[in-house]
Amino acid sequence: MSIKKRGAVIAVVSLMLCVAVYLNWSYTRTPDDFGAAADLDAGKTLGEATLVDGVEDTSDTAGKADYFAEARLSRQKARDESAKILKEITANEKSTPAAIEKANGDIASLAANAVREARIENLVKAKGFDECVTFINETGVNVIVNKTEAGLKAADTAKIKDIVIDETKVKADKIKISEV
Repeated sequence: MSIKKRGAVIAVVSLMLCVAVYLNWSYTRTPDDFGAAADLDAGKTLGEATLVDGVEDTSDTAGKADYFAEARLSRQKARDESAKILKEITANEKSTPAAIEKANGDIASLAANAVREARIENLVKAKGFDECVTFINETGVNVIVNKTEAGLKAADTAKIKDIVIDETKVKADKIKISEV
């Protein structure tokens, strides 16, 4: 092995050793090693949430927000998959004219329901509920709201049903309202 190659190998090994030492040091530091930053978070537990104003968030709102976000995402994924299948039917040369017409009608219905769901959710939030997610299908309408401290009262249920009836023209007995 020539002197240049040996020097290059030693330099690469030394560099790798330095990187390994640095990574080991950076992953094994304790909060005391961080200096003043450790004093700011004294007594805190990792993963504990705090609000911007410094007040601890002890409520379960993060879990509820996750529920509503996941429900909306799940609804959107199901809607996208349905639209994809319906578009495949309309694009298929072997589809009958009746099947194409029904698929186009179903696509239009999906779009209309998406708009109605969004309007219902916004109107329910405007009535004082923190969160709301709505599902419209052929059997009726399901509205899920964030549980209030006092619980869902009959007046709240009536307000939500009025909104749903105005937006969808669905009969009251086909509307289900739930709390999370």
